[in-house]
Amino acid sequence: MNGDVAAAEALAAEFEAIRPRLVGVAYGLLGSLGEAEDVVQEAWLRLCRTAYADIEDVTGWLVVTVSRLALDVLRSARVRREEYVGPWLPEPVLEDGDPADRVTLDESMSMAMLVVLESLSPAERTAFVLHDVFGLTFAEVGQVVGRTPAACRQLAARARGHVRGRAPRFAVDQDEHRKVVDAFAGACAGEDLRALLSLLDPDVVLRSDGGGLAKAARRPLHGPDRVSRFLVGVVRRYTSRQLVLAPTSVNGWAGLCGTRDGRLKFVIGLAVADGRITEIYMVTNPEKLGNLT
Repeated sequence: MNGDVAAAEALAAEFEAIRPRLVGVAYGLLGSLGEAEDVVQEAWLRLCRTAYADIEDVTGWLVVTVSRLALDVLRSARVRREEYVGPWLPEPVLEDGDPADRVTLDESMSMAMLVVLESLSPAERTAFVLHDVFGLTFAEVGQVVGRTPAACRQLAARARGHVRGRAPRFAVDQDEHRKVVDAFAGACAGEDLRALLSLLDPDVVLRSDGGGLAKAARRPLHGPDRVSRFLVGVVRRYTSRQLVLAPTSVNGWAGLCGTRDGRLKFVIGLAVADGRITEIYMVTNPEKLGNLT
């Protein structure tokens, strides 16, 4: 009996050690932290019902199981997202709280990348995320999507080409990115249209996700003029209610949180290239902010 208890405790400890990575894998496939955590919990329950003593690689088993469960959720979620009110954006992940509980995200899982991944088929997205982002072999990917390694290689190649064609230009220098975000925050807080315009790329696009539950633009906004006026309008709407723009890490990159009276109202992620902002992702949907408050 003591041996069984010790084995169960060791298994639980191993699971907790890799849990952030498992949530990261599921989040990369789903773009929803809440759904990712549900998937990981279900994988743990399945492991507990399995003869885990016969599993040679518990970590590998969990990664494959989490990926299969996430793929099932992704297939059903695509129908719901087609009926979504306004643009759908991923649930942002902020770098706060206990580091032991922090989701393990590859740096490529930015808001910008996750938006592009939404345009892939579930199988293409799974092949790309598992192989190109998290380093699984095509044989392991095949266990998830139910195809041969060769077919999975083709899925990943198609996804890779699609991502290269649609991914926004994105600065890889974190310090430069942070400086631009700080300047952006100052311009927004000061309602400085001229400063905002100087920071925005000529082809800038703003997407805001309210999900029909909070104020947001129902369609993407294009161009510096429309985007800057929208942002100033947002700030003015909150000015009399003590809006605070605070720096934070959004999916591994510098971003902003907007709070009013201590309550989180929106999160902004940005893509930056050549010193200018090319993409703005603004999440106001309270259901996507609930885990962050």
